[in-house]
Amino acid sequence: MPTDAHDLPLSNIVDDLAEQGWSLRPLFVPNALTLELADECRRRAARGALTPAGVGKAQEVREGIRGDRIEWLDAGQSAACDGYLALLDELRLALNRELFLGLEDYESHFALYPPGAFYQKHLDRFRDDDRRAVSVVLYLNPDWQPEHGGALRLYLADGSIRDIAPEAGSLVVFLSAEMLHEVLPTSRERLSLTGWFRRRGADPL
Repeated sequence: MPTDAHDLPLSNIVDDLAEQGWSLRPLFVPNALTLELADECRRRAARGALTPAGVGKAQEVREGIRGDRIEWLDAGQSAACDGYLALLDELRLALNRELFLGLEDYESHFALYPPGAFYQKHLDRFRDDDRRAVSVVLYLNPDWQPEHGGALRLYLADGSIRDIAPEAGSLVVFLSAEMLHEVLPTSRERLSLTGWFRRRGADPL
């Protein structure tokens, strides 16, 4: 069992994934880091670095399916991004240690949904590529209100749904191949960091 208080949220996420296939951890990321990441997302958007997101492995832009704009993260881009990536690597190690998932790396992008944007129901795993194993979303929106919309809707295994408001600092984690989900239309700008822990892909013949 973890003895350090810092390990407790990671242990809770591990337990949630094992028991129900998803986890919500409000205020997972310190407020200062959340604000820095939100500012960075807006700066990238202001300089035109965020581009329309695509769907499928070919990443075809189809605004009738999803309307966010994205830019991928790489290590060394900023202190804020490196701090977030370090937190996520701790989570990767915890998932491997407790659930034996064999997660090798993590890929992530900023996502900005302008007012009116949404993302229709989907799974995060491509049909011909099973590397994405665990989906992770960090929300960067302070003062989010229910009337703003933009909830993440999870379709749970028991047939029920769970709507999660994209409130600043909240982390959502779920199994990529099993959790159908969508982003409901937003009435204000909605910011997040969306990413995936990946397993090793099959070696080519």
